[in-house]
Amino acid sequence: MVVSHLRTTVRTRVAGLLAAAVAGIALTAVEPAPQAAHADACDGTSGVTVVVDFTAFGGDVEAACAPGDPDTGLAALQDAGFAVEGTLRWGLAFVCRLDGLPAPDVEPCIDTPQATGYWSYWHAASGGDWEYSDKGVLNYDPAPGSIEGWSFGGSTPPSIPAP
Repeated sequence: MVVSHLRTTVRTRVAGLLAAAVAGIALTAVEPAPQAAHADACDGTSGVTVVVDFTAFGGDVEAACAPGDPDTGLAALQDAGFAVEGTLRWGLAFVCRLDGLPAPDVEPCIDTPQATGYWSYWHAASGGDWEYSDKGVLNYDPAPGSIEGWSFGGSTPPSIPAP
């Protein structure tokens, strides 16, 4: 009788663990994945093109399209598929990390990063010159057809011309 009760208890626990594992897998499968960056600049005035220059980290310059008419520079950056992290003190009002860069051991993103190592924010018309933003990412409303630029390392514009 003790063995029978023990088997029932083990079966119940195994069944509970199995059910929890299946539920966890189901929740993981349902959770939406982060949006991947679009492959190219927007066509005409169909959205806002976002250019992120990762060359300071040994990467490439990526151009992506934020479809429609994003309300802020932050929305354009996120809608184009870039992962954005702000600072502990300022939240997303101060962009500290894009697509995981700089790494947390280089910049902990607690407060405003150093003047020689931050993501600078730029604007341009298609084919025009980059202009340093005089507004923050939450206070700027990019127009459809415009170009947003991001470059790391101080106040140097993206290393490619505005598309």
